[in-house]
Amino acid sequence: MSRRLNQQLLKKQMTARSGAAMIELALFLPVFFIITMGTIETCRMLYLRQSLTIAAYECARMGIITGMTHESLKIQCDNILLGRKVRGAVMKVEPSNLQSLQFGDILTVTVEAPADDNALLGTWLYRGKQMVETVKIMAEH
Repeated sequence: MSRRLNQQLLKKQMTARSGAAMIELALFLPVFFIITMGTIETCRMLYLRQSLTIAAYECARMGIITGMTHESLKIQCDNILLGRKVRGAVMKVEPSNLQSLQFGDILTVTVEAPADDNALLGTWLYRGKQMVETVKIMAEH
């Protein structure tokens, strides 16, 4: 008789434990999901900023070469960003006439892209943000 009673008590304890585990899972899973998605989006935005920096740097280096045009820099920038799957990017160059660069002049290349267009999940974290990277380089010719 006591053996049967012990088995019933043990069964009730096991049921109570699995119920507690289900409640813990129900409370923890949404928090874990939000943290995971936020981490993924943050990593994507870091990748976007690095991509913009690379494109701006490479275009700035090309821009100080004699004979370069604004159009050739734009093509180079678009190719770099296309390879890195960046959408909606815009490049700005100061001064716009690269032929007027003299030794010691500063060339500024700015590349910007909307975070919304480049987010993997379209989350609210970066909604409406514009990522901008600028590189300045001195003409050496």
